[in-house]
Amino acid sequence: MDNQKQSDQKVNLNPDTTLVMYTDNIYMTSHEFGIVVDFGQKIGPTNETKIVSRVGMSREHAKKFLAELGRMIAMTEGSGNTEEKN
Repeated sequence: MDNQKQSDQKVNLNPDTTLVMYTDNIYMTSHEFGIVVDFGQKIGPTNETKIVSRVGMSREHAKKFLAELGRMIAMTEGSGNTEEKN
């Protein structure tokens, strides 16, 4: 999502220590320097939500993220495939 192509970058991911956290709630706040996104999970049949992850980014990065997310959704819509296609 920066000026360097993703295929030029090496990404290290250890699935044993890097969990995928499910979210069914998203809260966003902004300030003059950027955006903070809180991802939450509803706790059972209660009205409580547990924040499972927080991500902060600059406004510029948020715009790039939004564009890339839209591209990924459009590319995989209806295919059932969620992996990036190169």
